[in-house]
Amino acid sequence: MSKINVRSPYYIHDTVSNLTTDRIDIYIYTGTKTTDRPTDPTYQLTSNAIDDKVTFEISELIKDYFSNNFDGVYQSDFFWIDYEIFRSVSGGAFASQGVVQRKGFYGYGFFEDGVNPQNNSGLLQTNTKIVKLDDAPAVIPVDTSKTTQVTYELNGSQVYTKAISSSLESDEQIEYVTSGVNGADEFEDRVIQDGGTFEDSVCLQEFVDDFTLFDFDTIYVDTTDGVIKLTVENVEECKYQPYKVTFINKFGALQDLWFFKRTNEVLSTKKEEYKRNTVLDGSYNISKHQQKLLTKNGKEKLTLNTGFYPEAYNDVFKEMQLSEDCWIEINSQTLPINIASSSLNYKTHLNDKLINYTIEIDFAFDTINNIR
Repeated sequence: MSKINVRSPYYIHDTVSNLTTDRIDIYIYTGTKTTDRPTDPTYQLTSNAIDDKVTFEISELIKDYFSNNFDGVYQSDFFWIDYEIFRSVSGGAFASQGVVQRKGFYGYGFFEDGVNPQNNSGLLQTNTKIVKLDDAPAVIPVDTSKTTQVTYELNGSQVYTKAISSSLESDEQIEYVTSGVNGADEFEDRVIQDGGTFEDSVCLQEFVDDFTLFDFDTIYVDTTDGVIKLTVENVEECKYQPYKVTFINKFGALQDLWFFKRTNEVLSTKKEEYKRNTVLDGSYNISKHQQKLLTKNGKEKLTLNTGFYPEAYNDVFKEMQLSEDCWIEINSQTLPINIASSSLNYKTHLNDKLINYTIEIDFAFDTINNIR
C-alpha cells in the first residue's frame, strides 16, 4: 500500500473527458484498517475541472493530526488515510470512483525524490552503520508490512531474533526492535523497568565495566525487498557524559543519535521590569528596588560534540537537522529540545580526516515552570 509522507505534498490527480467537477472525501483514522473508518469523512473538498483535470493536495490536512510525543517509550504516530473521488462529468450527478487506501507517516522526501515520495523500505532509517554507546540498546525502526524478521549476531553467531508480523492495527505499523527494555540505556534502568530492584556494589560496577551485556556487532533486517545488513560500532566513553538525542527521521520514525564528547551548558535569561515609586511619607527606603522586576525566566542551551563518526552518518545528521521534533535523555528523563544550529557543514574523510560535529540545542521549555 502506498504511503503519504505528510511533510511533503501529496497530489491526487484526476482527469477524464468532459470532467466538470470533482469531490473528494478524506477519512483520517486510527485503529483497525477499514473497520474503524468513520462514517462521515474527516474532510470533503470540491474543485471545478480545468481542461478536464482536477488536482488535490491533501498532506497538509493530514499533518495536523500528528502530535509526535516521545517520553522514552518508542511509539510513533500513524494514521490510515482512505479517500474516495466522486466525478461529475458534463454537469451530471457525482459518481464514486471507489475507495483508495493509503498509510500516513510523518515523513518527507527530498526534491530529488520527485512527486509523492514513498521512502519505500522495510528499514525505516537511512544508515546501515550504527554507532552507539557501549552496552546501550540499538533501536531499529521497521515497517511491519515489509519486514519479516530482525536478527542480532555476534561474530557470526545468532544472539537474538525477532519475528515481525504484518497487522491491520494502526499502532503496529511501525515496530521498534531493540536489545534493551523500553529504550533503557544502562543496566540499572533495565532492571528497574523490568520490575526488579537494583542493588549497586563495587563488584557489579567492575562487572559492568568489563563486560557488555547482550553484545552484538551485526543486525540483519529481512524485508520483502531483500536482507539489509547493519554493522554496529560500540563506543566506550569514560571522560565525558554521553547524551542520546532522539528525533523523527525522514521515514517518520524515531531514531537515536549519540553525542559522546564535551558538552557546554548555557543559561540565558529574559526579564520585564518597571520603575516603581518608593516614596512614603516624604521619604523612601534605600533597600527597596526602584527598578523592579515584573517577570524573569530563563532558557537553557547545550552545545554537544559527537566524537568521531563515519562519513556515512552525514545523512543522519542531515535528517536530525531537518527534524521538527527532537528529544534528549538527561538524568533518566526524556526532555524536548529544538536544534538551534541553523546550518550543517558536511564533513568528509578526504577533506576533514576525522569527522566531528558540534551541534547547539535549545531546551524547548522555560527553566522556571510557568505552565498555567
